[in-house]
Order: sequence, then structure tokens, then C-alpha cells
Amino acid sequence: MTSIEARDLHQRRLAGERLVLLDIRENDEVAYCQIPESLHIPMEELPQRLCELDRNAEIVVYCHAGVRSAYVCKFLAAQGFARVMNLRGGIMQWALQVDPDMAMY
Repeated sequence: MTSIEARDLHQRRLAGERLVLLDIRENDEVAYCQIPESLHIPMEELPQRLCELDRNAEIVVYCHAGVRSAYVCKFLAAQGFARVMNLRGGIMQWALQVDPDMAMY
């Protein structure tokens, strides 16, 4: 499984790269904070909603700390998604490295 650091993801987005940011957290977690322009599909809904994802897109999966998203990356790879990355440290690292004004929980 491939991982990406928050700073590297931010730089790639600033450079205009087209990445799908897949937020797999629960609804109450998303209410606190979210990386802009993310697609929110809660982890437990993902098997039924795979059709919403482009199998050819580069997808960065994130959760709170990176543990759940690692499992989802493995699941997506098993479903034939070849370009999947885990955001190392999740949205916590995004807040620490990229957006220190982001609300945290």
C-alpha cells in the first residue's frame, strides 16, 4: 500500500494535480472538519457506493489518524483500484502540517 504525507499531498494539489480525496470518516467527524473538495463516503457505506469512484483516478483515502483509511486502501486495491494512497496520519497530520487553523477533535 502506498502512503502520502500531508505536505506532499498539499503540494500536489497546489500544482494542479487531479486527485480524488476520499474522506471515509463518520458524519459526526466530518461535521468538525474536512479537507476542501473531498468526497465523503463513510467507511461502512463504501462497498455499496463503489460505483461513485472512478477506477482510473488517483485516490487519496483519509480518516482521522490513518488507520481506517489503510484498511480501505487495501479493500479498494482488492476491488481493482490501482491508484490508491493512504494519507499518512489522516486529517490530524493535515491540520498539523498544512492547515493549523482547522478545527480538531
